[in-house]
Amino acid sequence: MDFFSLSLPILAALIIIGGSIFCYLWIAETPTHPVPAGPRGLPILGFLPFLQLNLHKQFTELAQKYGPIYKLWLGSKLYVVINSPTLIKEVVRDQDSIFANRDPSVAAIVATGGKDIFWSPYGQYWRDMRKLFVREMLSNSNLDASYVHRKHEIRKAVRSLYMKIGTCVEISELVFATELNVALSLLWGGTVDKKIVDRIGSEFRGAVSKLVDLLGKPNVSDFFPVLARFDIQGIEKEMKSVVLRVDEIIDSVINERMKKMEGEKRRDESRKDFLQILLELREQDDPQRSINLPQIKAILMDILVGGTDTTATIIEWVMAEILNNPQVKERVQEELSEVVGPKNRVEESHIPQLHYLDAVVKETFRLHPPLPLLVPRLATQSSIIGGCTIPKGSRVFLNIWSVQRDPLVWDNPSEFKPERFLNDPQKFDFNGNRFQFIPFGSGRRVCPGILLAERMAMLFLATFFHLFNWRLPEGEKLDLSERFGIVMRKSTPMIAIPSPRSNHSYMYE
Repeated sequence: MDFFSLSLPILAALIIIGGSIFCYLWIAETPTHPVPAGPRGLPILGFLPFLQLNLHKQFTELAQKYGPIYKLWLGSKLYVVINSPTLIKEVVRDQDSIFANRDPSVAAIVATGGKDIFWSPYGQYWRDMRKLFVREMLSNSNLDASYVHRKHEIRKAVRSLYMKIGTCVEISELVFATELNVALSLLWGGTVDKKIVDRIGSEFRGAVSKLVDLLGKPNVSDFFPVLARFDIQGIEKEMKSVVLRVDEIIDSVINERMKKMEGEKRRDESRKDFLQILLELREQDDPQRSINLPQIKAILMDILVGGTDTTATIIEWVMAEILNNPQVKERVQEELSEVVGPKNRVEESHIPQLHYLDAVVKETFRLHPPLPLLVPRLATQSSIIGGCTIPKGSRVFLNIWSVQRDPLVWDNPSEFKPERFLNDPQKFDFNGNRFQFIPFGSGRRVCPGILLAERMAMLFLATFFHLFNWRLPEGEKLDLSERFGIVMRKSTPMIAIPSPRSNHSYMYE
């Protein structure tokens, strides 16, 4: 028997075995569930105008055609858009670990290096930093202990407003300045030197506003990564300039705090503030616990930016909706008169009893969620959502703007109706447990600052409407149009004129 005849059976066996392995692998790699339907990808020339529009509204229109889950090619990246509470639950609760990673934009990476709590990837570093942040700064006990600082800043804002009676006031500017002082006092564990606040003041407001705008600005480099090194729109260069300004401000805060620590020489003898804890972690020998200065600055940026701009935006929206609905304003002030009393200032202890104002705030969050698409999530492995395959590496948008206005979920969804939150037998909250209402997100990446944001918004609004009446400037109409971005702001700033509601002058001291 020659070699050729001996080789034929072996060759046949190899072909059969190899073919079987190939078929097995092909079947294993082939999705057993279809990839979601969706529109074709847009060419570059058609892509840019698309990104200049309100994405949350475009995504809602596409859902009417393709259903509650669909795919969308934005440049060379595959996105999956979800517009259903049931499917959102699958992402943020049932398969949360798969979708717990962020998809930071070029601007976000420039801003924080991906080392902050907001943008850092899901893992041990993120868990440690979030745990530290919540435990040392935003636990219920720490928030209760720091109420004295919030009350002090609110009363400063009241005195400032009283000096402007009868004149136009830009609401977001007033709220931002107060929120900045509150955030700094939480970091420092006490009132911050007025010289430092004055030095930060308006410069920080402008820098933060620009930074947030750049984070929400469509960047071709995010959707065509191959073009990233060219910085076609100049967003990366502009962000570096803004971050440099913010860095200088944060550096001044850190330097002042370090001087104070050196002067006190009693680190272990008193309760440490959050900034002191972070600075001491920098000195750790254990690499598992030690953090460096860029990481500290990234976390401070989260606190100072997230704790000021977003809160100012939502309070501005609430005031706009109240002034646009006189019957709502009347009922809010009636409740304040009953709960607080005409001779008393608003205290945080009153807030749990302000049920109607709480409903007004929730209804505003429903109609005007600060982050209408939340923050894109990244699928770390292929998974099945709603019977569809979500390929590994897909970016996932949760269109909560659409869900919170869905007529299948809400009665008369476009109507501002706070009563819907009063009449619900299972009370809504901001913790992301009811997936038709998740303005702060849900799951592992839910916003850690919910408790502080809720307390500050309620204290601000209750005080503003208890002590002042508000009206629009003569001849002006209220503009409720939106300006899309990573934070959804009013198209035009909210301007209103205060007048005193109380006859007791001590209420304004």
